[in-house]
Amino acid sequence: MLDWPTIDTVLLDMDGTVLDLHFDNHFWLDYLPRRYAEIHGHRERDARAELHQRFGSLRGQLSWYCLDFWSAQLQLDIVALKREVQHLIAVRPDAPPFLEALRHSGRQLWLVTNAHRASLELKLELTDIGLHFDRLISSHDFQAPKESPEFWAGLQRAHPFDPGRALMVDDTPSVLQAARQYGIGQQLYMRQPDHRHPPRPPHADLPGVVIFDELLPALLELVEPCHD
Repeated sequence: MLDWPTIDTVLLDMDGTVLDLHFDNHFWLDYLPRRYAEIHGHRERDARAELHQRFGSLRGQLSWYCLDFWSAQLQLDIVALKREVQHLIAVRPDAPPFLEALRHSGRQLWLVTNAHRASLELKLELTDIGLHFDRLISSHDFQAPKESPEFWAGLQRAHPFDPGRALMVDDTPSVLQAARQYGIGQQLYMRQPDHRHPPRPPHADLPGVVIFDELLPALLELVEPCHD
């Protein structure tokens, strides 16, 4: 599925790839509408409909991922509300062995996320994922989401690398397609970002896996000689 000898840099998404997406799905689709209704005195049904429409209109844009934007728009402290359900933040159980194998293989490992820096810092505080990565990159650093060519150009300027010898792993097809268009050599689609939901169907144009365990045998073949 992947040509590991041609990969020097592995770019990994955070939410839905390294972390279980359940926290974010629950927060944005359930908890935030409920708390928005409570705080502003709306009916919960109306609050859900309003937020669903607002979110949908900005999907894939940087504002959609920006906690400062939504705090101002909704007159709420989004980070404080996230902390109310922070116990739901969890690392995918299949991620640590994969990350360890990548580290031992000698490849550069970068976390590349659309998450706002405040959300990234919260998740780094509550998990140990930051220990696995050589770089921790938020698209907000470049004022452009991963879905846009401006992000990839900004990433290259700030952290020069060989796109053709890179792998992008993400649970969002539009991000992987943007990576391919930029010249990222290989892409991998994570088909089960939220473990409380069944895997998504295979993508017609992107190789994908349900769990990282599917990749370990081939990767470990590269790692074992390093321990001889």
